[in-house]
Amino acid sequence: MAAEIGISASYLNHLERNQRPVTAGILLRLAEAFDIDMKAFASDGGDTAGAEQLGEVFSDPMLSDLGIGRPELIELADNAPAVSEGVVRLYTALRELQRRPLDIDEGETTADPRSLITPETWVRDYIQAQRNHYPELEERCEILGEALNDPLSVSEALRRRLKEAFGVESQVVAPELLAGFSQHYDPQRRTFMISALLRSENRTFGLAYQLALLELAPLLQRMADDARPPDAGTRALLHMSFANYAAGAIMMPYGRFLRAAEEHRYAIDRLCGQFGANVEQIAHRITTLGRSGARGVPFFMLRVDPAGNISKRYAGESFPFSHFGGTCPRWHLHAAFQTPGQTIRQLIETPDGQRFFTISRTIERPIRPDLRDDALLAIGLGCDIRYAPRIAYADGLDLANTPATPVGPACAICPRMECPYRATPPAGRMLAVHENRKTISPFPFLPG
Repeated sequence: MAAEIGISASYLNHLERNQRPVTAGILLRLAEAFDIDMKAFASDGGDTAGAEQLGEVFSDPMLSDLGIGRPELIELADNAPAVSEGVVRLYTALRELQRRPLDIDEGETTADPRSLITPETWVRDYIQAQRNHYPELEERCEILGEALNDPLSVSEALRRRLKEAFGVESQVVAPELLAGFSQHYDPQRRTFMISALLRSENRTFGLAYQLALLELAPLLQRMADDARPPDAGTRALLHMSFANYAAGAIMMPYGRFLRAAEEHRYAIDRLCGQFGANVEQIAHRITTLGRSGARGVPFFMLRVDPAGNISKRYAGESFPFSHFGGTCPRWHLHAAFQTPGQTIRQLIETPDGQRFFTISRTIERPIRPDLRDDALLAIGLGCDIRYAPRIAYADGLDLANTPATPVGPACAICPRMECPYRATPPAGRMLAVHENRKTISPFPFLPG
C-alpha cells in the first residue's frame, strides 16, 4: 500500500497509528490509487458508526447528561471505529430490548447477543455497510440481463429462461389460489405462480427474482455465508434482499442502465419506459450505481407510508437524516401525499451547512388485496447539490441562489433553535420556557 501511494512503510505505519496527520496530498494519492470518491473519507455510510450515529446514541436521556460534545464524538469515530460500532450495536440492541422486554423476563436466552437486533435492522445496516452495491453480483446479473435483453418484452424473455433452463412453468393465477401470497414457487411441480393483482412491472420483477434464486443460487448462498447473520430468520431476510437486488440488476443491467441514466439525466419516467420498470424499482436501482470506475450519482432513498413509517432506507453516499428515527418535518417527503403523482423538488440544508437536492413523489403499493385500503406510499430521493446539474429535475433552478430549506437529522438531536416544526425538545439541552412570553418554537432551549 505504501508503494501504491508513494510513501515509506514506516510513514504509513505512523499514519495508521494516528501519529502523523493525513495530508491533502496523501488523500489525493489514496483516491487515485484505489479509485475512491473523496467524499467517502468524510461519509458515515461505510462499515462503522460515524459521529452522526454516535450523536443520536448520546442524545438519549439515559446518556445526555454526560454532555459529550461533537468534537469528542468525531474523535471517537475517527480513532476507535470498532469501539464506535460496538456502542451503536449495544444501543440498537437496548432499544429492541425495551420494545420486547418479556423475552428476558421469561428467562429466554440467546446464543448470539446480536439476535437482540431485529432482522430488519441487521440487514439494513449490513446493506449500508456495503454501500448498497455488490460488485460480483452485479457482474453476474449484467451478463444474464444482457443475454435476456428483449426490446418488446423483458418478462417474456425471463419466462422463457425459467422454462428452458430450469423447466419452470410460469403462471398468472387468481389471488385466491395463493392464499395471501403475491407469488409462490412450487419446486416439486416446477411451477411459479404470480398473483393477478400484481401490476405488469411487479410481475416482471417477480420473474427476475425467481430466476435469480435459481440461476445464482451458489453465489447468493456464499454471500449470505460471508455476511454471518446472527440467526436463521435474519439470514433468510438477507438472502431475499440479495435476490431482490439481483432481480433489479437483471432487469436493468449495470452498464446499459448507467448509460441511460446519464443520457436521460436520471429522469425516472423515461427510465421506467425504457426498462419496463416502475418508479420504485428505478429509484432503488439508481442508489446502487457504485461500481468502481463507473459510478452514477450517489443518491439516498427513503420510502414512507402516510403514517410516517420508514420501510426502505438506502444511501449511495451520505445520508442527512436520523439512523434510528424518522425524517425532518420540513423535508417535503410527506407533502407528496397532498399532490399524488406529482414530483416535488426541494433544496435542503443540514445544520453543518451541507446542501442536498431532493425530489419526492407518491407511488402505489405493488399489491392491494382490499380496495378500501390506502394504496399510496411516498419515496424521497436526494443527492449532494454538487450533482444536481446532472439531474433533469433540477433544470430551471438557480442552484447557487435558491434558498435551501433548513432541515435537521431528527428533532431530538437537531441543534436548530428557532424551528416552529420541532416535535420534541432537544436531548441534553436546558429548556428556556418563560411564563410571560411564548416563542415560535414549542420547545425553546439555551445554546449548548
